[in-house]
Amino acid sequence: MRILGIDPGSRLTGVAIIEGGDASSKCIYHGVIRTPEGEHSKRLGVIFEEVSELVAFYQPQEAAVESVFVNRNVMSALKLGQARGAAICAVVVAGIDVTEYAPKAVKQAVVGRGGADKAQVQHMVRMICNLDVEPSSDAADALAVALCHHHHQQTRDRLAGL
Repeated sequence: MRILGIDPGSRLTGVAIIEGGDASSKCIYHGVIRTPEGEHSKRLGVIFEEVSELVAFYQPQEAAVESVFVNRNVMSALKLGQARGAAICAVVVAGIDVTEYAPKAVKQAVVGRGGADKAQVQHMVRMICNLDVEPSSDAADALAVALCHHHHQQTRDRLAGL
């Protein structure tokens, strides 16, 4: 099964595709959607278009996205929510279900603790996916979201078989 992982951002959106088997996950693609300077609405359009292109090319069966966490800046959280919405809409238009995971749940699934820092996530994603080089932090976060979804899906499948 192919899973699209998304780490949304209005300037940088991490995206990744993994292929999950019974016991392992293989990285098919990881990268970052970089939006141009200028109007926020144009950035949202770029996110929508590029996620749509990834979905059309890689044909994932499922998608997972990191949920928004609000820090101190409400305006930043709103822009992040809109970027998430653009990415989610691109996936849903393609008829793919989207599952959301809290940042702590993603870190817990990949690193083993919810308070892990970005460097730890990057390192573990590199090890789990057997990558030659460490992915950028945004791409690593997207891979981590996809891996988290794969782990949860495996658990649901095992429980369904009981």
